Amino acid sequence: MSAAVTGPEPQWPVALRADVNLALGGRWTSLRGGGREWLWQGPEPGRETVSPGAAFVDAGGLEECLPTVRGNPDHGDVWSRPWREAGPGAAVVDCPQFTLTRRIAERSGAIVADYRLAADPGYRFLWAAHALLDLSPAARLEAPSGTPTRLHPEAAARLPPGSWPAGRPWLTGDWPAPAGLALDALGPDDGTAVGAVLVDCRRVRVVDAPDVLTFELECDGQPVGVGFWRNLRGWPETNPYRSLGVEPMLGAAFDLAEAGPVDAAVVPPAGEVAWRLTVSADRQKGHR
Repeated sequence: MSAAVTGPEPQWPVALRADVNLALGGRWTSLRGGGREWLWQGPEPGRETVSPGAAFVDAGGLEECLPTVRGNPDHGDVWSRPWREAGPGAAVVDCPQFTLTRRIAERSGAIVADYRLAADPGYRFLWAAHALLDLSPAARLEAPSGTPTRLHPEAAARLPPGSWPAGRPWLTGDWPAPAGLALDALGPDDGTAVGAVLVDCRRVRVVDAPDVLTFELECDGQPVGVGFWRNLRGWPETNPYRSLGVEPMLGAAFDLAEAGPVDAAVVPPAGEVAWRLTVSADRQKGHR
């Protein structure tokens, strides 16, 4: 979809800095600029002791999820493995079916992450930059109006009885209110949790006045989108907390097992897929 993201134009660019922890799955532990830390830190202990195949530990930050987000293995196979350094800003993680290389650089104040996956031709996968953000109740997510948006089953509790088709893994509607459920406002806490995927969406903005965080994803020949997790103290059932995920992704589903023929990325005959994630920040006019 080519429509531009609407909303007030930011005035002042803000330089960002990122920190990562290669020993703990290549996790982004900080994304900061202009005196603000954007990444939320979670309440769950045990992140330091995970091993491949472990249940996901919601520690916050930005986790790399590949080859799936939901499903098996839980949140993928790279977040739970140590990565190795491969030069300035570069790191590699080896998994049984693929090797992922990531190089992070700071360019003109933005964070640019370049990825390359090597695997057998025909290998299907999903990838998400699972960013959990520290946002106020006044924050909102801006995406092109009319973007096809797939609601996932936890949203059924917010819809009229009988409106969820039996056996369907998602229900599709138009952003910002698929199936009449407004998603662009990110708070305040109301005891709900909703997951969604914005299909064929390459750029979104998170506006938490006066600050704006922009995610932009580039990948030729593969399906792209943005995963969205709006947990306003609706999850987990025991001791629920607030967590807000904005997740640029390759693919159009959370679970690789549910992804149809065009819903997942596919390694071409050359044996590699390359993509780029750019994260930038601005401060709105009138604030320095």
